[in-house]
Amino acid sequence: MPLTVRTVRLDLDAATRLLDLVPADRPVTWLRRGDGLVGWGCAAEVRTGGVTRFADADKWWRETTANAVVHDEVNEPGTGPVAFGTFGFADDPGESVLVLPRVVVGRRGDVAWLTTVGDVPTPSLEPAEIPDPPSGVSFADGALNGEQWMSVVADAVARISRGDLEKVVLARDLVATADETIDVRWPLGRLAEGYPMCWTFHVDGMFGATPEMLVRRERGLVTSRVLAGTIRRTGDDERDLALAATLARSSKDLEEHEYAVRSVADALEPHCSSMNVPEAPFVLHLPNVMHLATDVAGVVHDAATVSSLQLAEALHPSAAVGGTPTPVAVDLISEIEGMDRGRYAGPVGWMDASGDGEWGIALRSAWLSGSTVRLYAGCGIVADSDPEAELAEAQAKFVPVRDALTAG
Repeated sequence: MPLTVRTVRLDLDAATRLLDLVPADRPVTWLRRGDGLVGWGCAAEVRTGGVTRFADADKWWRETTANAVVHDEVNEPGTGPVAFGTFGFADDPGESVLVLPRVVVGRRGDVAWLTTVGDVPTPSLEPAEIPDPPSGVSFADGALNGEQWMSVVADAVARISRGDLEKVVLARDLVATADETIDVRWPLGRLAEGYPMCWTFHVDGMFGATPEMLVRRERGLVTSRVLAGTIRRTGDDERDLALAATLARSSKDLEEHEYAVRSVADALEPHCSSMNVPEAPFVLHLPNVMHLATDVAGVVHDAATVSSLQLAEALHPSAAVGGTPTPVAVDLISEIEGMDRGRYAGPVGWMDASGDGEWGIALRSAWLSGSTVRLYAGCGIVADSDPEAELAEAQAKFVPVRDALTAG
């Protein structure tokens, strides 16, 4: 039975927060600066894994949308049927999901819309009940404590110094436990408010606020925001400006950044008829840290046959989340990191029926299951990395989700 999909224009007050409309029924979220997509319910989904997780999900989506009966009054990217996905970092086990919600509300500037799938009563779009904040949240080390993780970093530095590889991104986890089941809409609201320049996301238990756009494809144009090279903010504006200048001149961070940009440009190049790769990065200021950032852009020539999800697969894992050379670095991650990343640092985002979409990297993120949240943070390790400084950087990257789980 083909799915019937309807998209209609919405007269949505500019002050309405999209998250306020979302009930607790399997919410999905992709928001930045108040715009984006939220949804709930499940009309269809596919769970995939292993090496073919992207290809299997893409094939399922093409078949699902090819058979759908679509009435779209808006015709913007993100209208009509939209799937939200979160994909495993590693091939093994690579557990991933692509879900088509029953209801999606979208907003882009002055245009807002409502999409329903199947025989769904028109939602009232009144603000949903306010989620309760998590109670009794406590934090504990995950797979490795700080000392153990620093010794792993030191091991990686030794391997880099003897020429095994140039860079590896190592992550660690932190486990939060609450008294009761956590309503994900609470931390999502906090993240969207505190980090408006990031993409606040939630799909199937994976949530966070990522500053890194792996790939956006829209009407033949493709962009990717690369972040690599980080410095912690102090809260003192004058001091932070001096730190930003230091970051922009840091040979260690510039080298790490160049690896990441090169890996993205090399992966996109076969799909583009022209590309723009800036020669020097800019400094992206976030509330807790600053990053070296580069926006790579191109004109795709194969949009009819290659979807944004397939582009995400081509880009994953980039040097920004794996290392250089990436295959060697990914092997080292599985050997010494000491944990299963799950969907951390994997692609997360959405795609419409045309294959256009936005896929971020699941950073500043966590995995929610009932009353337990597993937070993740990673750092790029190069030859002159200092284990104590890297631990401090990882701690800084835990801050967004950690703060979002605490009431106040």
